[in-house]
Amino acid sequence: MIRKGIIDRFYEAASIQRWNDHVRPVELTELDKQAHKMVIAYVLARFEESERGAAIDWNALIEGGLFEFLQRVILTDIKPPVFHKMMQKKGRELNQWVLKVLEPDIADLKGDFIGKFCEYFLGEDPGKYRLEKRILRAAHYLATSWEFRIIYAMNPFIYGIEKTKADIENELEDYCDLVGVQKIALGKKSFGFVDLCGQLRFQQRWAQSPRLPKTSVLGHMLIVAMLVYLCSMEIRACRKRVVNNYFAALFHDLPEVLTRDIVSPVKSSIEGLQELIKEYEELQIEERLLPLLPSSWHESIRYFIEDEFENKVKIDGKTVKGISCDELNRYYNEDQFDVIDGQLVQACDHLAAFIEASLSIKHGVQSHHLQEGIRRLSELYRDAEIGGINFGGMFDYYR
Repeated sequence: MIRKGIIDRFYEAASIQRWNDHVRPVELTELDKQAHKMVIAYVLARFEESERGAAIDWNALIEGGLFEFLQRVILTDIKPPVFHKMMQKKGRELNQWVLKVLEPDIADLKGDFIGKFCEYFLGEDPGKYRLEKRILRAAHYLATSWEFRIIYAMNPFIYGIEKTKADIENELEDYCDLVGVQKIALGKKSFGFVDLCGQLRFQQRWAQSPRLPKTSVLGHMLIVAMLVYLCSMEIRACRKRVVNNYFAALFHDLPEVLTRDIVSPVKSSIEGLQELIKEYEELQIEERLLPLLPSSWHESIRYFIEDEFENKVKIDGKTVKGISCDELNRYYNEDQFDVIDGQLVQACDHLAAFIEASLSIKHGVQSHHLQEGIRRLSELYRDAEIGGINFGGMFDYYR
């Protein structure tokens, strides 16, 4: 079973403040930055694939994003300029230390997680995953640049602010060979999609309740995606299934950028309201979101976010829903079936919500909304096993 330690690491990023030596109109956390980075990485990788015919190793892209996330959580106290300088001079030693710190939490993870982690940071072949690493690096700087635009206008008096601006722009120039970087730099459609997703950083989870640490909708989406990835590896999902599950989870709350977060009690309080909200979300996605992306991507985006909690496969080009988790594992665990474990995404979504409420109460900040959420989810997942994953045990970590 996935250890509590690795899940705790995910939530540490929600408390790591970025730009905390600058005037900030909003909180900017490492969790949100990493989530935005992975959305941007998806866009950059799709452009390389669709417009250049590049062969993207999507599993390596996802794993690289997760490895870099964990590295940054461990090395959080080092300021970015110092961090980059140290990585240039002592990168191998730092990464070995990161591995030593993480080893108790990741040693038992399936899919040779620790071996891949070592290879990613300590491997002897510098050319391996070169394109995927460049995409992640470019996404990192684009997410940083997006943040910097927010704080730049409020910090003209801060010493060194112009140098910081120039450094970010110079770093981005090094990645202008990537099609997606060029398109986002134009500030048109593709930038609109990245910008819309970034706005999910401003939407707080459990908005009707005080909570600590606060998490945004975008940060929550990344947590769910990383949990789903670990669960997919636990059940030995095929490569395409792992990728589909990750991005279905990463985008599962994407419609909320258009509708805002409507809490579950409100959705279920009036008969037919949930279906009405769903119809409105689908309309907004078609009219406002999808036009920001190339038309050749629309089908895959719809596949990720429509009926996001349904198990889905594709047979002869047609989407088939409502297949049980057991059947997915037994009959459809092959790339050709384009599987999405919607029930697994939902369970990880609920686990993330449960942890958010539980951590806040442990920090001494509680409300009846949080207590009711814990009670309801605790009952729902008591001794639960979904798709071969012991969710009851993971909920027990935080009961």
